Amino acid sequence: MRKHTMGLLAMAAASTLALSACGGAEVGGEPEGGASEGGDGITIGIKYDQPGLGLQDGAEYTGFDVDVARYVANELGYSEDQITFKETPSANRESMLQNGDVDMIFATYSITDERKDVIDFAGPYFVAGQDLLVAADNTDITGPQDLEGKNLCSVTGSTSAEKIKTDYAEGVQLLERPGYAECVTALAAGQVDAVTTDDIILAGLAAANGDGNLKVVGAPFSEEQYGVGLPKGSDRCEDINAAITKMIDDGTWEELIATNTEGADYTPNADLNPPTPAACA
Repeated sequence: MRKHTMGLLAMAAASTLALSACGGAEVGGEPEGGASEGGDGITIGIKYDQPGLGLQDGAEYTGFDVDVARYVANELGYSEDQITFKETPSANRESMLQNGDVDMIFATYSITDERKDVIDFAGPYFVAGQDLLVAADNTDITGPQDLEGKNLCSVTGSTSAEKIKTDYAEGVQLLERPGYAECVTALAAGQVDAVTTDDIILAGLAAANGDGNLKVVGAPFSEEQYGVGLPKGSDRCEDINAAITKMIDDGTWEELIATNTEGADYTPNADLNPPTPAACA
C-alpha cells in the first residue's frame, strides 16, 4: 500500500504548482494536447497541488481522486499506460471539458445545478463538507462557532473563511495565504488557530504534514458532492457509475480513503459516505 506522506517543505513546493499554466503530462506514451480519441487512451483531468487528493511529484501522480480515476479507467477498459493525467485548475474545468482537452475530470469537482447546465456529471464518488484543521492537542475548537476572536486561515479568493465569519463567528480574524500549504505552515507555527476548507482536503494536508500534530475537527457544516466531470452528452455516465458502485462494494473505496489520509485521524461523514451515484441524466 502506497503511503502519501511528505514534509511541509514538499507541500509548499507542490502548492506553487497551482500557479503554473495548465499543461499536458505524458503517462504511458499519450501525447500532450487534446483528449484522446477512440480506444487508444484516455485523458483525465486532476489537481496537481492537493496532497492526498491530486498531487504531481515528478512523473508520479498520487491521491484519492487519482486512485479513483485509475480504478474507473480500468473498469472502462483502459490500462495504466493508456491514461494521460492533465492538470485541471478549478477555474478551467468546464472549459477544458467543453474544448475536448480532457475526457473526464476527477478534481474535488462539486456537483452543482449551474455546472450541470454546461457539462455532465457521473457520481458522486465522495461527499465532503467544510470543516476545520487544528492542532492535534486543541480541545477548544469543536466547530466554527468556537472561532470567535480566533485566527483562521484560508486561501486567497476562497469563500470558506467568509462563510464562517458571516454565519458562525463574526469576530474571527481572517488570514489569507496563496495556498493551503502556507496555511498549514502558519497553523503548525501557531500563527493561526485553524484552517478551513473541505474536510478531505484538510485530511490530505494533515497526512502530508506527516508528524501527527494536526487533526480534522470532524464536524462538517456543508455538503459537497464530488462528481466525475464529463462533456455534455457523454455516453460514459452509466459505466462510470457502475465502476464507482463496484469500487464501494468491493472495499476499494474505503481502502483508498484510509491510504490517502493516513496519519490524519480522519473519518468521512458516515451519514453521507460512501455515497450512492445519482441517476444519469
